Amino acid sequence: MPDPGENMDNAQVARRYGPWALIAGASEGTGASFARQLAEKGLNLILVARRQGPLEQLAMELRAAHGVECVTASIDLAAENAAQQLRQAAGDREVGLLILNAGADPNGSMFLDNDIANWDALAGRNVMTVMRALHTFGAPMRERGRGGLMVVGSGACYGGLPGIGVYAASKAFDLVLCEALWAELEPHGVDVLSYVIGRTDTPAHRELMEARGMAIPAGLADPDDVARLGLERLPFGPVCNWDEADDEAKMSATSAAQRRERIRGFAAMAAAYAAKE
Repeated sequence: MPDPGENMDNAQVARRYGPWALIAGASEGTGASFARQLAEKGLNLILVARRQGPLEQLAMELRAAHGVECVTASIDLAAENAAQQLRQAAGDREVGLLILNAGADPNGSMFLDNDIANWDALAGRNVMTVMRALHTFGAPMRERGRGGLMVVGSGACYGGLPGIGVYAASKAFDLVLCEALWAELEPHGVDVLSYVIGRTDTPAHRELMEARGMAIPAGLADPDDVARLGLERLPFGPVCNWDEADDEAKMSATSAAQRRERIRGFAAMAAAYAAKE
């Protein structure tokens, strides 16, 4: 593992995470920023979102600007078979990097004031699809001995919040699963990161706030900056909190460095329980 603060050059990124990166939630905002920065580094891209039009426009842009291959797939990540569709979109391409960037909460309501079907869809997208996709793409990375898995989360993961309870709970699930998977895959050369971001200036975030009659606040994070930090911190795992140093704790009571050492401390004991007979 490289030293903290040591950024990889484009050739190192391609060797570690190439030749293909699959980005779910790639049509706009942070997902599109991830796509642009990875294309600049020379990775070919599988771009996934519900809306085909914006995906095609982004793919055309990246092919022209960087000469990389780009394929697109319109997939509803809340669908029961979404992870299977992601696998089908990848086909026989070697996916060395998986970024699961979708999963915002479009509901904006208290738990009991909304139809349970809407919470089912949110949990399906943020929990079941995430778990299945990590399993699907993580297994061949372990076999190859390299690769990267990133789940873009939210500071809501650190506590239950009224009005976004299901969303916060789903992001807590993602955080804990990534921490465990990081410990499992670190010996195999596969990087895992739960990227906990804050309020970011994306079209989806602006649309939700405007629909609620809320003013757009100052100080929203820039999607390009968010994507850049996520890619820089991917080799270190298991957690990166946006706008925090590795040893700094603002979003939660523990820093990323403290969580890393805690997981390392438990890893050997936990592995004994999961050992095959």
